[in-house]
Amino acid sequence: MKKVMTLAVSAAILLTVPVSSASAARNGYQTVSVNNTVFEVIPRARQDVDGYWCAAADYARRTLGAGWQQRIYVWRGYGPSEATGRRTAVQFSLQQPTNVAQQSSSFSVGFKAGESMSVQGANGRCHVVPRFR
Repeated sequence: MKKVMTLAVSAAILLTVPVSSASAARNGYQTVSVNNTVFEVIPRARQDVDGYWCAAADYARRTLGAGWQQRIYVWRGYGPSEATGRRTAVQFSLQQPTNVAQQSSSFSVGFKAGESMSVQGANGRCHVVPRFR
């Protein structure tokens, strides 16, 4: 009986906690929606390129329901976060930016607007071990 009461109280507490529009990827990056089409990936401790793509793939799959072959586009490269005010974030979208020429599917160190990768390719970046010098 005591165990059932404890579970009921725990469930009630969980139901009263507000759900945020932000999510944390399994690699520790925070992902926040900027508007209906753009989302930001914000680093916490790690700041490697693979981590940004990994978090973008995680958000695209879990939150936006994107398929594995759906493309993720860099909307804006490194810059301040519009959603949180943190100094560094990269903006992504499942829609191709219209104000830039389409880039190759490979990516650069600086995240150029228009670069893209499939959700599956970006998810593959989750298993890359970061190298710090």
